[in-house]
Amino acid sequence: MKQDMSSADVAAVVAELSAGPKSIIDAKIGKIYQPANEEIRINLYVFHQGRDNLVIEAGKRIHLSKYLRASPTLPQAFPMLLRKYLMGGRITSVEQHEFDRIVKIGIERAGVHNTLIVELFAPGNILIVDSENKIILPMNPVTMKDRRLRSGEIYELPEAQISPLKVKVSDLMEAFSRSTADIVRTVATRFNLGGVLAEEVCARAGIDKSKPSKEATEEDASRLCNAMHGLFSPLLRIGAESKGLEEAEAETELKPETESKPETELKSETESKPETEIKPEAEVEGEAPKLRPQHVKKEINGTLETFDVLPFDLIRYSGFEKEYFDSFNTALDEFFGKKALEQVEEVKAAQKKEKNLGVYERRLLQQEESLAKFEKEIEKNNTLAETVYANYQVIEELLSVLNGARSKGYSWDEIRSILKQAKKAVPAAQKITNIDPRTGTVAVNLDGKSVNIDIRKTVPQNAQEYYEKVKKFSKKKDGAIKAIEDTRKAMEKKAVAKAAKAGRKLQASRKKHWYDRFRWFVSSDGFFVVGGRDADTNEDIFKKYLEKRDLVFHTQTPGAPLTVIKTGGEEVPESTLYEAAQFAVSYSSLWKAGHFSGDCYWVKAEQVSKTPESGEYVKKGAFIIRGERNYFKDIPLGVAVGLELKGETRVIGGPVSSVRKHGDYILEIVPGAFNQNDISKKIYRIYADELNDPRFVKQIASPDQIAMMVPPGESDLKSQKPERKGERIEDEREEYGVPEVEDEPEDEEEETEQELGRNPREGTEQKLGNDLREGTEQKMGNDLSEETEEELRDKLANQATEIKAKKGMEEGIEMHGVKKA
Repeated sequence: MKQDMSSADVAAVVAELSAGPKSIIDAKIGKIYQPANEEIRINLYVFHQGRDNLVIEAGKRIHLSKYLRASPTLPQAFPMLLRKYLMGGRITSVEQHEFDRIVKIGIERAGVHNTLIVELFAPGNILIVDSENKIILPMNPVTMKDRRLRSGEIYELPEAQISPLKVKVSDLMEAFSRSTADIVRTVATRFNLGGVLAEEVCARAGIDKSKPSKEATEEDASRLCNAMHGLFSPLLRIGAESKGLEEAEAETELKPETESKPETELKSETESKPETEIKPEAEVEGEAPKLRPQHVKKEINGTLETFDVLPFDLIRYSGFEKEYFDSFNTALDEFFGKKALEQVEEVKAAQKKEKNLGVYERRLLQQEESLAKFEKEIEKNNTLAETVYANYQVIEELLSVLNGARSKGYSWDEIRSILKQAKKAVPAAQKITNIDPRTGTVAVNLDGKSVNIDIRKTVPQNAQEYYEKVKKFSKKKDGAIKAIEDTRKAMEKKAVAKAAKAGRKLQASRKKHWYDRFRWFVSSDGFFVVGGRDADTNEDIFKKYLEKRDLVFHTQTPGAPLTVIKTGGEEVPESTLYEAAQFAVSYSSLWKAGHFSGDCYWVKAEQVSKTPESGEYVKKGAFIIRGERNYFKDIPLGVAVGLELKGETRVIGGPVSSVRKHGDYILEIVPGAFNQNDISKKIYRIYADELNDPRFVKQIASPDQIAMMVPPGESDLKSQKPERKGERIEDEREEYGVPEVEDEPEDEEEETEQELGRNPREGTEQKLGNDLREGTEQKMGNDLSEETEEELRDKLANQATEIKAKKGMEEGIEMHGVKKA
């Protein structure tokens, strides 16, 4: 793929910039920026066209562009100095020097004339010089053997080569006589064409490009000369000077009509007086060159991609797909400018990716780069070692000559001078490209490769040096491969752990269960407990899910859920009984009434019935309890909600101890001032902030789902920050104290029925009075001297309640009471 502009490309773009619709002559210069190390951008205001941007990249390209890199925040010194000398000035000329890759842009500002010089050959440079050709400032100050590009120095152009626009047959014959290469290489190097255009010239002339230059005839030179004129004819403009080419035509005595190809035909007046030099400053009003700007495309890795940009058609690309443009500036911008901007975006993306890389990813990237470097070094040194053996005789002769010269006392400078003079006569001397006196080595060009040879060693020893490097880099390669394997294993291990963690926290996994429409929890001992939400769900639990081996809980007060422990036939520990009791009182009407504790009892499933006494009926949600009851006194109200993140992800609620056992991010709820909807939304926001993933929280713990875990009535949070699992492991029983379960004998004779909405004392007032008189007569007599009458009255009332509660009786429980028929 093309990397920089050729001399013909420079000629074409200069011709466009100096005449025609893309001309920048008389354009006013605005601000100048340096978005990259080797690139500047000049803002222009073109007369009758508006604003445009001229992009110049040293050693690579120059054209108008719409693909602009971002300007740096702080301008560098070079563009600031260019602004000082050029900003506000007008462009007076754009010209190419001698068909070379050098562009001169003349600028006049306040009567002062300066020139911006652009060198597009490697390594490239951009300079500003004054009217006396003195360098004001170069972009890259350099000092070479024959040139100094520094401030205050006179700018010297590099040694010019023969322009193909001025070439004569005699020039070609002289170049061929001095060359030891083939025709195509001689044309490419001696006439500033490059490989592609040199091959095109040979193809148009019908000459074998591999033919040795010394075998070229005058007829070959004539055909090549004419082919050059025909190839570059689109670059010539009407009315320009044509003296150089007329002389060439007189010498070749060939008419352009007979040699020019159909694709490079010109008007008759152009053929008779063609242009030999591009001098835009003299021809601002002339016609634009007849170009056919194009992209040449071919299939690369299965994709049709552009690989070359040209100002005119080439025979060698006749079978390729092409895309034509209205101007060569546009074609260059789409080829170089767009690609440069894409590279900037790729670099930004790579930097962003590297910034986001973890420790292992960054380490793996460095190790893979090292491995690629080691493999490259192994291949390189293997090739050089084989090259040494392949040129055994040549190297042996060079060593013999050099060692002989050193033994005779010649210095390295003398040897270098002798070799320079002998290069024209001795073929072996031409292969030496450099001599390093410090190390006693010479760089030899063998089969197109530069090989360093130590003159103190034999040919096999020199080859062995490269094989030793192969062994060294092979060991490094093995170490890099092992390190990469270790890093990848560590990355896999980390990825598995991360995926597991992400799966727990960020992937919602929820199933439908039969108990979802009820209130429920799993005790800290693993027993499942379910309770009704209203009269209908109480009925459903009794009819569909209550088994004989289950235990049933209910509060002493009306308006509580029918709470069932699913025992599965196993003995239920005291901690589960306590949690079920707390669940029953917390989700009862006691919460709504603002109480902070309540009493609860439990019975066996066989003691619960829907069969009323004769003449009465039991409404929906009410049940008959017969037989012995087991009481829990003064149970504190309190529930908690949490998130279950292991296995199934969901919000759970219930007694604090059970939620702590099975959940995480625990929030305790106590009676307070917020209604059910408000407290649910509050909890949801806390979870969304804590997990930093509202989407995930909404899937498993939306406000509606949380509301199902919150008791009816007004509530508040004990703490605004969720308690993490493991931060606090404390048994609720130790905090509040667990009362002993009281067992009382069953009264087999008397059965009474009472409504939950009535005072419990009304149904058994007479009996309780007799019992109280009999059970406390003696004690009261003994204590009259020590207790006041008021204290005795309170004590009697408490004992009456206790006796009544302990007696076996039949009682109706419901959400809203039992009515007699």
